[in-house]
Amino acid sequence: MEEGTSKSPGHTGVTHPDQACGDGTHGHAPGEGCDYDARQWDVREGCEVRQILDRVADKWSLLVIALLDRRTLRFTELRREVDGISQRMLTVTLRQLERDGLVRRTVHPVVPPRVDYELTPLGATLHDTIQALVTWTEVHQSEIAEARAAYDRRERE
Repeated sequence: MEEGTSKSPGHTGVTHPDQACGDGTHGHAPGEGCDYDARQWDVREGCEVRQILDRVADKWSLLVIALLDRRTLRFTELRREVDGISQRMLTVTLRQLERDGLVRRTVHPVVPPRVDYELTPLGATLHDTIQALVTWTEVHQSEIAEARAAYDRRERE
């Protein structure tokens, strides 16, 4: 086994969520405190968890997933809705999301070809998680603004 792989210090050896806590969250019996190790998200390129997190946490992916939660959209509609994205970056993002099973691409046999994009059931579950993060941000944005202002004052002094 390569040095620093799954036997690295602090690595839980958990590779699937069902192997985690007895209640399904991070390696402990039900009722025990759950002190998971964030180092399980190995930063090396070969770590699949890290690759997935990098993909779904990308700003373009987040926006595309949020837009597709509302309805099925065509490529041109997505490009119009995602401010600042290039055609190439939207193409790459959609292909990656499709490859990961989060977005479904449907080509309609008409002239000119019509291509629609929609979230898969798996993508919809990810949208729920993203929405929880957005809600947390909205609830705490004033606290974060205050912390930033306090930090900036300390830095100026």
